[in-house]
Amino acid sequence: MAGRRGYGVNELPPATHLLVSSLQHVLLMVTSLVIPILFASQLGGSPEFTAGLIAFSMLAAGVGSVIQSVGLPFIGSGYLCPNVCGPSYFSVSLSAAWIGGVALTRGMTIVAGAVEMALAPLIQRLRRVFPAFIVGLVVAMVGVSILAPAISSFFGLALRDDAIRSADMIIGGVSLLVMVLANLWGRRLAKMYCLLIGTLVGWGLAVILAPEYWHDLAAASDLPMLAVPSLGSSFRGITFDLRMVIPFVVIAVSGSLKSFGNLLAAQGISEPGLKETDFAPIRKGLLADGFSTVLAGLLGGVAVDTSSSNVGLAGATRVTSRWIGVGAGGIFVVLAFFPRLILILSAIPRPVMGASLIFAGSFMVCTGMKQMFSEPWDERKTFVVGISFFFGMSTAFLPGLYARTPRLVQTFFTDPLPTATVVAVLVNQLLGLDRLVSRWRWRQRRRR
Repeated sequence: MAGRRGYGVNELPPATHLLVSSLQHVLLMVTSLVIPILFASQLGGSPEFTAGLIAFSMLAAGVGSVIQSVGLPFIGSGYLCPNVCGPSYFSVSLSAAWIGGVALTRGMTIVAGAVEMALAPLIQRLRRVFPAFIVGLVVAMVGVSILAPAISSFFGLALRDDAIRSADMIIGGVSLLVMVLANLWGRRLAKMYCLLIGTLVGWGLAVILAPEYWHDLAAASDLPMLAVPSLGSSFRGITFDLRMVIPFVVIAVSGSLKSFGNLLAAQGISEPGLKETDFAPIRKGLLADGFSTVLAGLLGGVAVDTSSSNVGLAGATRVTSRWIGVGAGGIFVVLAFFPRLILILSAIPRPVMGASLIFAGSFMVCTGMKQMFSEPWDERKTFVVGISFFFGMSTAFLPGLYARTPRLVQTFFTDPLPTATVVAVLVNQLLGLDRLVSRWRWRQRRRR
C-alpha cells in the first residue's frame, strides 16, 4: 500500500498510481531528447529527419526500459532503471556521421552495444573488488556525474556563453523548492509525485515570466498529432569503418561502467536489506543496456544508456516498483508515434529540467555517502575514496586535460563516474597488497 514506504521493487501499484508515477519518470526521460535534437541540428537535418531520429531513439529507449525493468530470465535487472538517449555517445556518433553519414553511425552504435553485451558476463568476476564502501562511492558518483547538465540547465543555459537571466533563476529556484518541500512536508500523493508537482508549478511560472516558453508550446500545433516514424532516405543502410572501432569501443567501456554504477544504485535503493552486492541482476542489466544500444543502431536512433536521474527519483520518492519502469518505457514507445506530444514534452523549460536533475542527483550523492560510512572507517579507505574522488572530479573540472593523454587513459578518464570507479578499484587493490601477503604467509605457516 502507498504511504511513507511507497511501493517496493516487486509491488504492482494500482492503475492510477502506476500511470502517474510512470508519467513522472517520463518527464525526466524526455530531457534526454535534447541529444537527438542537437545531433540533427549539427548535421543540418530537415524537420522530417529530426522527427524520425527522435522517434527511433524513443522506441529504442522505451523497449530497453521495459526489458530492463521486467527482468526476463536471461536479460534485464528487474529494477526501475530506465533507458534514455546517451550523451556519452554524442561526440563520437557525430564524428561517424560526418565521415559516413547516418548509416555509419548506425553500424558503429551496433558495435558499441555488442561490446557492452560482451562485457556483461565479466561483471560476475568483480565481486571481490567491490566492497561496500566502494559501492557507496560509485553510487555517490552517479549523482555527481549529472552535476554539469543539472546546474547549467538550472540557470537556463543552452550554450556556455549564454547570459543568465533573473527569470530563469527564479523559475529554477521555485521548481526545486516545490519539489523538495512536497517531498519533505507532503503526505502520500504529494510525496510520491513531488517531481511532477514541481515541474507543473515551474512550467506555469515559466509561461508567465518568460513568454518564449509559451511560444515553444504553441509551435507544437504545426506538427501532426499522430504519425508513423518514417525511415526516409537518410536512415537507409548500415555500414562499418575500422577507423571508428577504437573510439566506439572506448565509449562502450565507459558507458558500461556508468550503467554499472546506475544498476548498483538501483539495487541499493530497491533491495536495502542486501548485505552484499548481488551481481546476477547487475550482469543481466548490463546485457539489457547493451541490447538496447544495438536496437538503437538497428532502428536508426542515437545510442541509449541507463538514466541516473530516474534512479535518483525512485529513491527520493521511495517508489521503486519495476512495473513503473515498464509503464514509463511503454509510454515512451507510444509517444514516439505522437510528434506533437513529443514537442510539448521536449519544451519543458530548461530551469525546470535542471531543478529535476538536482533533486534526483542529491538523493544519489547522499545515499552513496551513507553507504560508504555505514561501516568502520580507516586510513586505507580514506586514501581509496579521496584519491578516486579527486581524479573523478578532475574529468569534470579539467576535461581538456585527458584529451592529451594516451588513448588507454582516455578509455576510462571520460566522466566522474567511470573514472572514480576504476581508480577506486585499482588503489584499493594496491593498498591491500600487504593483506594479501599476510594471508599468504599465514597459509604457509599452516601448511608447515
